[in-house]
Amino acid sequence: MFQPELESRPPDERAQLQRERLRTLLGRLLRAPSHYWQQKLAGIEEDAALADLPFTRKVELRDTYPFGSLAVPLEETVRIHASSGTRGRPTIVAYTAGDIDVFADVCARSIACAGGKPEDVLQVAYGYGLFTGGLGLHYGGERLGATVIPASGGNAGLQLQLLADLGADGLASTPSFALLLAERADADGLRDSIRLRYGIFGAEPWSEAMREKLEAAWGIDACDVYGLSEVIGPGVAAECREGKGALHVFDDHFLPEILDPESDEPTAGLGELVLTTLTKEALPVLRYRTGDVTRFVAGDCPCGRTHPRIARFSGRVDDMLVVRGVNVFPSEIEEVLLEHPALAGQYAIVLDRRGPLVELEVRAELAEPGEAAGLERELSDRLAERLRLRTRVRVGPLGSLPRQDVGKARRVFEQLDERDPLVAG
Repeated sequence: MFQPELESRPPDERAQLQRERLRTLLGRLLRAPSHYWQQKLAGIEEDAALADLPFTRKVELRDTYPFGSLAVPLEETVRIHASSGTRGRPTIVAYTAGDIDVFADVCARSIACAGGKPEDVLQVAYGYGLFTGGLGLHYGGERLGATVIPASGGNAGLQLQLLADLGADGLASTPSFALLLAERADADGLRDSIRLRYGIFGAEPWSEAMREKLEAAWGIDACDVYGLSEVIGPGVAAECREGKGALHVFDDHFLPEILDPESDEPTAGLGELVLTTLTKEALPVLRYRTGDVTRFVAGDCPCGRTHPRIARFSGRVDDMLVVRGVNVFPSEIEEVLLEHPALAGQYAIVLDRRGPLVELEVRAELAEPGEAAGLERELSDRLAERLRLRTRVRVGPLGSLPRQDVGKARRVFEQLDERDPLVAG
């Protein structure tokens, strides 16, 4: 553990700390010279319970673009990050020096969860810049005491050279890029020159089948890291190597709820993760609707951390595909594809909208040269059993699907005419 006295704290002591921090946060926000916070907290008392607080949605942060939701004067901030803004204006997120300290601490915890140590070399292959991933894990690695290689995203050839020549112990990247690097390492004959021990993979959803591919490809512990730019970035929650399958939510900083997205009531089953930032100074959020679907996982973790655990995400409320009345999460498709030993790790989902009813098509690649027809029928049957939905499957040779070495992997495409949506141009 990076901070054992905090990460193994008895839950009742941490609950008391949460109450104190929530009350302090509300007192600060009620006194903030901010129209946004005065309006949002109208009628709220400093000692209000969490359930009495209003929700926060991403649209609010966009409506107050760029700095309307700040809780401190801009001159007290030291850094700006932003979301991608692919669906409109980007979400601007500001940090004080104190926020940066917390950001480094929780990222250091996340790296330690995966098996990272102060004496390690850590290669960070997340994008740097406005995206929170690169700088977040970079500062976390330095806070842990590791030697950090700021490789950023893309440029697979250079990435592999650095991994081999500098002796990296850990890799932080998207899971899709780590798989792409494994393919390239095999092709370039570099596999035996790279001695990774662990990987911290996030920024896009990935399945247990993807973990098996990554761990088999690299011989590593592959662990999930979770975060949102609106909350802080990576480091909100992390999977440990001793208890894979669930993520520790660092609830001394980020207080989690799981609510039924229809009733907004707590649920013991699958629901939407809602987060409150207890220590964020510049841009705190109250009961932020993440849109990510998960559930709490009961029981103690063998690693000794006492933070609550959540299951790895089933998908996003707004990323769920509705095909002929059936709800489908892309992660369900990935699980079926990547658990098959004959397939490589690349895949694409095509929603064919050319007819009166949407048709679902899944494309994949063979791991080795071979015949695809029988495999296509087998996969179609497996997907129909899992999804309760007829699915067309097309399996091509290795390398037949487009690769993406920068940013989050795009998995879902729409076909609106006779042009192939996976072909650029």
